[in-house]
This record gives sequence, C-alpha cells and structure tokens, in this order.
Amino acid sequence: MAFWMDQMTRGWLIYELTDSTVQLGLVRGVQAIPILLLSPIAGSAADRYSRKAQILISQTIDGSMFALLALLIVTGEIQPWHVYVTAFGMAAVQTFQQPARAAIISDVVPTKNLTNAIGLNSIIFNVARSTGPALAGILIATLGTGGAYGAQAAFCLLANFWTLRLRAPVGTLDAAHGSHAHGVSFGRSIIEGWKFSWRNETVRTALVITMLAPLFIVPFTTLLPVFARDLLHVGATGQGLLLTAMGIGALGSAVIIATFGDHMPRGLFMLGGVALYGVSVVAFAASPWFEFSMFLMVIVGFANVCSHALVQTVIQSYSPAEFRGRAIALFHMGQVVMTAGSMAIGWLAALFGTVGAVLVMGSAGALAMAAIHVVLPRAWQIR
Repeated sequence: MAFWMDQMTRGWLIYELTDSTVQLGLVRGVQAIPILLLSPIAGSAADRYSRKAQILISQTIDGSMFALLALLIVTGEIQPWHVYVTAFGMAAVQTFQQPARAAIISDVVPTKNLTNAIGLNSIIFNVARSTGPALAGILIATLGTGGAYGAQAAFCLLANFWTLRLRAPVGTLDAAHGSHAHGVSFGRSIIEGWKFSWRNETVRTALVITMLAPLFIVPFTTLLPVFARDLLHVGATGQGLLLTAMGIGALGSAVIIATFGDHMPRGLFMLGGVALYGVSVVAFAASPWFEFSMFLMVIVGFANVCSHALVQTVIQSYSPAEFRGRAIALFHMGQVVMTAGSMAIGWLAALFGTVGAVLVMGSAGALAMAAIHVVLPRAWQIR
C-alpha cells in the first residue's frame, strides 16, 4: 500500500511544487543512481545474509522517510529538493529490499509451484495496487499530500509487524544462502552472478525483455498527473482512479497466473504481454474520454503484470538457489532503465507535448517485442 501510494503522491507533490513535466521525469531519474550502483551489491547480499532482516531494515527506513515528508509538508517547509533527496533514499533502500523479498518466495515454495506462487504474490501486490492510488487520491483531495505520506508511514509500521511474525523452515529466511557465496569476495560474487545470467540463454532473454519494457512503455505513468489534471480534467482523485483501474487489470492477470501459471507458455505471454502493453498505452495517449481511458488502464495493468510476473518466474526457475538473489537483482535493475525512460519521456513531453511523447514511446516498446521475435526466435518457446 505504501509503495503504490508513493507512486502517485510523489509525482503529484513534485508537479504541485514545480508545475513542470521535466521535473516529473527528473524525480524518477534520480532514483536510477542508487539502483545502478547498488543493485549488484544488493543481489550478492541477498545470497549471503538473512533476507528477512534486510526486509525489516528497509521497511523501517522507508517509514521514517515517509514520516519526515509528512512533517515537512504539514509544517509548510517542503521544498522540491526534499522530494529529490527522499526519492534517492527510497531507491537505495528498495534496491536492497527487492532481491531479498523476491528470493524468499523461491526459498519456501517447490519449483513446480513457483509460477503459481509468484502469481499469488502478484494478487496480494495488486490488491494494494488497486486500492493504494485511490486511497492516496482521496487523502490528497481531503488532507493534502501530508496526510497521504502519514498514511504511508503507518503502512510501513504494519508491514514490519507482520514481517516479524514471518516463520519458515530453518535454513531459509533466517540463514545465509549458499556457502559458496561466503567463500568469495563481494566483487567476485557479483561478477559470477553476471556471468551466469549472460551465459544462460533463457535468463538472458528474460532480462532483455525486462530492460526494453521499462525503457519504452512503463514510463508513461510518469506523465499521469498531466493527463489527470490538464488533459482529462479529473484531478488527483481521477488520477487515483486511473491507477486503480490499472491495478484491477493487474489483479485479474495475477489471478490467472496464480491459477494456471505452470501450464502457461511463458515465452509467448512474456512477449505478447509487453506488445499488448505498448499498444494499449498508445491508445490511452490518444483517448480524450476519461471512461475510455479507465477501460484502457485495465488492459494496461493486465498486460503489464502478465509479462512482468512471467519474466520473474522464468528468471527464478532457471537460476539455481546460489545465484537467485543476484539474478533477481539484475531483473530489478530494469528500474534503472525505467527511470532513464521517465527522464526521456519528460523531456519529450516538454518538447513535443504529453500525448506525442507517450505515442512515440509506446509504439517503440511494441515494435521492440517484434524485434526480439526476429533476433531471438526461441524466446517464444520458453516454458
């Protein structure tokens, strides 16, 4: 809930403070720096140390930063640089949290049920995705962005309460992972993880898809405040509803994956999902009607999670336990590409308009999937 509320609140806050589409892109762009620099270390740490402890520490820091932003807003001291600094800090913390959080699933679930388990995890994640933005929109409309950030801090506190209660078989959550990882330096461990991910053709293909979708398609969400306020004229509440519609589509996709995941042709749905994602984003950019835009956001959410969850499943399924944290860290480095794409779409919007920027980027993403089919024809056969 805190994560998805922040996706809306941070963008709305910086747009409220600066009234600049370039700043919308830049506030995402600063998050690329810690992800780029720290992801390799975070992946190695997830293979060495307690994943549960890493999650607890990161959630505590997240909650503290949310509370600080709430205080600054309520006291009237908030400045754009505060938004940038906390965005940087949040990205650094999330960089360490994500490999540990994702790898925990594989620790406790048999490989034959992994796709279904990741789909189930996506259901929970997307329930928050469906309700978090709407709650943020309501809180912004009634209490301002300070109220939204106060609620996000409370959700982090609740997350820590339940993480502390998490139990699993000995040797998984509370133990280091892989004796081999402890026998080498961090630098060598990172290089070994890169070598494995590159030499394994299936993992490499999944990572390529992971990089192209965030570069061209995902960044359209950076400009949602512009669509909501200036093009569709529905305000913060309307933006929350758009993100909620996206979450509903994502939830439907997650339910299908949780139910039928291990029987789905993963390669087909990975590539097809991203292609559909690009096409639906292009249609959203061209839509002048809020109701139709809501419908398109449902398709966007469905296609996004369909491809995203299956890419993650492929990487975890084809990575042995001792490399899983490092492979997942590379998967999450797609966020670096996404922040680069967010900066690019912000500049394109400033130069050519919001609609034109999204049309170009969405089309490029769909065409990139066609290019993968030509260059890597075996991608469709991944199971």
